[in-house]
Amino acid sequence: MADNVGNADARPDLELEEEFGAEDEGTLTEQEIAEAEAPCGGVGVGIPLSGGGEGGLRSRPSESESSGPPPRHAEAPADAHPHAMGGHPGGHPAGIPMDRQRHGGARSMGFRPGGGEAAQAYEARTGIKAPRIIAWEITRSCNLSCAHCRAAAEFGHYEGELSLDKIKSVIDDIVTITNPIIILTGGEPLMRPDIWEIVDYCHEKGAMPVIGTNATLITDEIAAKMAAHRIPRISVSIDFPTAEDHDTFRGEPGCFDATIEGVKIAKRHGVGVQINTTVTTLNAHLIEEIHDLSESLGVDAFHIFMLVPTGRGEELLDKELPPEEYERVLEWAYERQKTSPLHFKPTDAPHYYRIIRQKAKAEGKKVTREEYGLDAMTRGCLGGITFCFISHVGDLQPCGYFDMQLGNVKEKPFSEIWTESRVFNDLRDYSLLKGKCGACEYKAVCGGCRARALSVTGDYLAEEPYCVYVPASMRGECEE
Repeated sequence: MADNVGNADARPDLELEEEFGAEDEGTLTEQEIAEAEAPCGGVGVGIPLSGGGEGGLRSRPSESESSGPPPRHAEAPADAHPHAMGGHPGGHPAGIPMDRQRHGGARSMGFRPGGGEAAQAYEARTGIKAPRIIAWEITRSCNLSCAHCRAAAEFGHYEGELSLDKIKSVIDDIVTITNPIIILTGGEPLMRPDIWEIVDYCHEKGAMPVIGTNATLITDEIAAKMAAHRIPRISVSIDFPTAEDHDTFRGEPGCFDATIEGVKIAKRHGVGVQINTTVTTLNAHLIEEIHDLSESLGVDAFHIFMLVPTGRGEELLDKELPPEEYERVLEWAYERQKTSPLHFKPTDAPHYYRIIRQKAKAEGKKVTREEYGLDAMTRGCLGGITFCFISHVGDLQPCGYFDMQLGNVKEKPFSEIWTESRVFNDLRDYSLLKGKCGACEYKAVCGGCRARALSVTGDYLAEEPYCVYVPASMRGECEE
């Protein structure tokens, strides 16, 4: 979006066509556009600016969800509150070529998520943006037992997982309103034997599948299948630069070496790789080393994730960074990305988009797309706005960390839940934000982590619990 800080009606998800004309095709790379939009746990997929792909405030739809008990954060009832209701900051430093982000094998695929005719017709009909990226937990089964796992996944069979036929029928419904990137995740998605049928069906219906994996199961045969089935990129988690610490965190001896080997194999077969790192007090001092390891592996992107205490992550609550350290890590990311050959995108860290603007102001700069790429035109939290999550049993959530089930695709079409959910529509209305977030001049570009607010306070509209910033209005100042 444009730099509309302080405008409560500013939209974070303007169509790319509104922002990029033909004269801009040499300004930003396809990979920057994709990764600037990549949401929580997302995988950025390069999109040619020249590729067509498939071809304001909205009125509030009627409420149709039933209420549920607070402990599992079911859909909030109608009277829950009084209202009726990811780029390259810093530009490209001298000596770093503009095409450095064009890795990953996707830029020739001619795909623009949420830019097709179905999505345009849906928005014209409803006034709501269609989802551009959907993270889909196709299985919760996993060969690892990571300390911070959102899903608290374990090896074994999970009752109620969606069948292949049901997954296909949900895809059929999704493509009636959008042509999204679909992130196939888990658990460990490579443990699902019909994953390649799911991948092929996504392609057949006009969606773009990518995979989030721990990479320990990647062999030459698997990587060859990824390439053959047109997987442009995978995301892989590395949380420590050494085997001993990584294996302890991931709960499996030998995991680090297997992950590194899986990354190398994927790269050999032409599959793009993004490294994700969950930052805690255990590894915050090692982020530079993890970045350097990622760079040495020749990957395409380095995304740092700020822990959201859900699933087994609740057991790491005492390892979550204090707000001041949280700020320091994001400031490090702002500085480090200026010279890194990797694409950076802090995730679960909407504060980053405030920090960009504060740093730019201190440097005498304006946050423009020419200088800061897509970070000038996206926002922090995209849950319910252009992104959502489908669980292994079919529950729809704003993101995987947002522990509130807004409907189930076994019982109600995805398209209806996306359109009618009260929570989704609340998240699209920034005027409902409370506390510091509601008063903040940066709410249109940050918005605070709604999942963290829900986890810590029980209120998804509450102020971000891990933000140190005090809005100008609360300081008695007027911020431009």
